[in-house]
Amino acid sequence: MEIVHRYPRVVRALEHVWIPLADGTRLAARIWLPEDAEAKPVPAILEYLPYRRRDGTRARDDDTHPYIAGHGYACVRVDMRGSGDADGVLHDEYLLQEQLDGLEVLRWLAAQPWCDGNLGIIGISWGGFNGLQIAAHAPPELKAIVTICSTDDRYADDIHYMGGCLLSDNFAWANVMFPRNFKPPDPATYGEGWREAWLERLEHGRFWLEPWLEHQRRDAYWQHGSVCEDDASIRCPVFAVGGWADGYSNAIPRLLERLDVPRLGLIGPWAHRYPHHGVPGPAIGFLQETLRWWDHWLKGVDTGIMDEPQLRAWIQDSAPPATSYAERPGRWVGEPAWSSAAIETHVYPLAVGRLAAPGESVPSTTLRVRSPLGVGLEAGDWCSYGNPGDLPGDQRRADGGSLVFDSAPLDAPLDILGAPVAELEVRSDRPLALLAARLSDVRPDGQVTRVTYGLLNLSHRDSHARPEALVPGRTYRVRIQLNDVGQRFPVGHRVRLALSTDYWPIAWPSPEPATLEVTSGVSTLQLPVRTPRAEDADVHVPMPAQAAPPAPRTVLAPAGRQRRVHVDQIGGETALELEVDGGTVRWDAIDVTVSSHNRTRYVCRDEDPHSARVEAWDHVRLQRDGWDVRIRTHTSLSADASHFHTRSEVEAFEGEERVFERSTERSFERDHV
Repeated sequence: MEIVHRYPRVVRALEHVWIPLADGTRLAARIWLPEDAEAKPVPAILEYLPYRRRDGTRARDDDTHPYIAGHGYACVRVDMRGSGDADGVLHDEYLLQEQLDGLEVLRWLAAQPWCDGNLGIIGISWGGFNGLQIAAHAPPELKAIVTICSTDDRYADDIHYMGGCLLSDNFAWANVMFPRNFKPPDPATYGEGWREAWLERLEHGRFWLEPWLEHQRRDAYWQHGSVCEDDASIRCPVFAVGGWADGYSNAIPRLLERLDVPRLGLIGPWAHRYPHHGVPGPAIGFLQETLRWWDHWLKGVDTGIMDEPQLRAWIQDSAPPATSYAERPGRWVGEPAWSSAAIETHVYPLAVGRLAAPGESVPSTTLRVRSPLGVGLEAGDWCSYGNPGDLPGDQRRADGGSLVFDSAPLDAPLDILGAPVAELEVRSDRPLALLAARLSDVRPDGQVTRVTYGLLNLSHRDSHARPEALVPGRTYRVRIQLNDVGQRFPVGHRVRLALSTDYWPIAWPSPEPATLEVTSGVSTLQLPVRTPRAEDADVHVPMPAQAAPPAPRTVLAPAGRQRRVHVDQIGGETALELEVDGGTVRWDAIDVTVSSHNRTRYVCRDEDPHSARVEAWDHVRLQRDGWDVRIRTHTSLSADASHFHTRSEVEAFEGEERVFERSTERSFERDHV
């Protein structure tokens, strides 16, 4: 990372600015802008999040926004309603109120004397979601957006459900937000009334897993905020960015294919991070790239960015399996439009234990699989954040509990770009069952690296809105679309498809263990095969990564991370335990000390889907001289044959005094999950 200290324009930083809304609510902002912007107004770029701009995203904000501001923009980082120093309570994600507030913020920005009226939105994850969602309202001030690690489909392609399967990250994400939503405003900026605002959050905040379990199928709850419901509603240019190690790369090809506005896509090897901090590397000069985008659409400067291929993607080279990578070797390629006519679908029939060659005739044979519950213990996390341990490890143990189909050793390199698909003829002995499909690279020494995967709750085989139980013994034709990926399989390696009936702890197990039959010959794997082209050598991606100087901070206790699997060979229980110690950091500029600790435990016993349970304990603390607040939470999710069961507990302390305590237990009927 190259740290840049000097810019074309001198930057002035405003630590705290109130943005008033029509209903009397105040949102809170940090702003960076050229010091002469009142005399020479500039475009404004909004980042709009619930993650506490002062002591939450401060490190990321300080190395990003001053850089852009120094090149002639006002960068505005806003705490949304109910978060950070903003008024109110945050009741759920992506609410209509959030979008309406965002539209008011845009109008406020356009009216400021330092703004020339041209606005953009940038954001990663939540900020990428609401950038798309606000753009779908077609505000006239909004000229372009950059959406990073986001989705256009809140049900089919988000952290909650995948292929109609309940993701355990649904719980994990609810647990992340549970203590965060109970943090108070900072008295130094909020002033009198901070304690009352804090108590209001404690009293009215809830465990978001509850509404997410109230909606286990694709209904109006999930359609809201899913811009795929009306692609034509987005009328401004869109730059969609992500990484293959992230959970959200699938939306980028869809947006390129479906939107009818100027649009670009960029997919690297990265996890859920801004690409100038991209891990696995190589990180890129993403801030320079966004400047090319903003200069084109907000200033009318021809930077050449719209002459780039519509999609620029990183084709990963083969790598040994590892739960983290510093770098993923590969190369950039470009597609002038997506979908690409240059990508061919190669169809591999499934034979007994092997992938037959395209066009080969394969007899029909019944193959059976019933996987142990912990087959997904080497799966890593649904969404990698680039942290040690969160990528999938060697898949050989998982493949031992799966149906496996290997190609012959390749006699030429094979490149794929897009979404592999497994089309299968299946039968089940139970009315509810799931299938996990994994595409892997088998190295000559036997190591197995997962390349991509997909899930399907078989009751959702025809519709996520209207699931139907299976009739045991009946034959069904199902389609499992795996996550999009760019990957090279080298000479001498094998391509492997593995099918399993469980994928815990990625996905919640079906109510009963199911045995599935898969028919060879008529079942196939389809790969999106891309032939390398000479013009790929000309694909432009800026290097090196640049950023503004980091925010000054003092590390009082280092952060740490552990990931362990415990196996009780007598009791038969397996536990995956994650521990994240956030350490203790003082943000020097605002004199706030922040500490956090999380422990999460996933437990199961093979052959007993009702033993699956996840439980989490969190502790967060904010301190300044004369101010000391702590929040402790404990949450859990379990299930029996008919219901999911949640428990959430919160305690809040000011100094040594407990100021709030609540414990809630709820049950939710299982709806074909």
